[in-house]
Amino acid sequence: MITTIIFDLGAVLIDWNPHYMYSTIFNDEEEMKNFLASVTTSDWNEEQDAGRSLQEGTELLVKQFPEHEANIRAFYNRWDEMLGEPFWDTVEIFKELKESNKYKIYALTNWSAETFPVALARYDFLNWFDGIVVSGAEKMRKPAPEFYQILLDRHSVKPEEALFIDDNYRNILAAEKLGIKSIHFTSAGELRRELVESGIIV
Repeated sequence: MITTIIFDLGAVLIDWNPHYMYSTIFNDEEEMKNFLASVTTSDWNEEQDAGRSLQEGTELLVKQFPEHEANIRAFYNRWDEMLGEPFWDTVEIFKELKESNKYKIYALTNWSAETFPVALARYDFLNWFDGIVVSGAEKMRKPAPEFYQILLDRHSVKPEEALFIDDNYRNILAAEKLGIKSIHFTSAGELRRELVESGIIV
């Protein structure tokens, strides 16, 4: 029986996209996409999610790409401009689950410990969680099994009683290896359908 729901945050409940900020810097969309793909890459950003300081990550990249210094520094100097609206349809599902009083609900997120307070201040629904485990604070991130284990141990969650929701399939596979039933998030509508089918939402 499922007693615990574990949500990912980015791309599930919160719209975070560097394009929002960088589209105000670059006039050419292809140039912006090339910069994001080759300079401020996902792999680079994930190291900050795993606990590397924003300053260290920034200086490392500036040293590597000095010609892009101003645009690299903008990444964290103007990071809050990358935050969009919540995905309200998913937030509504979260609200229904919370108000049912049937489940403990947690968040397991790959997020820098230095930028997460900005999100906490902006999105009230983050206060609905029974607990949030932030990768940057723990110095490890999904899909490392040890990161999932922190949440399980800290909140006394049995893997077989948990349901994990994440948009990244590699994170789903890692959760399932730990015996956590998972839903690969593609849309709020599809999530609702799967939750109804499994009897979690009536």
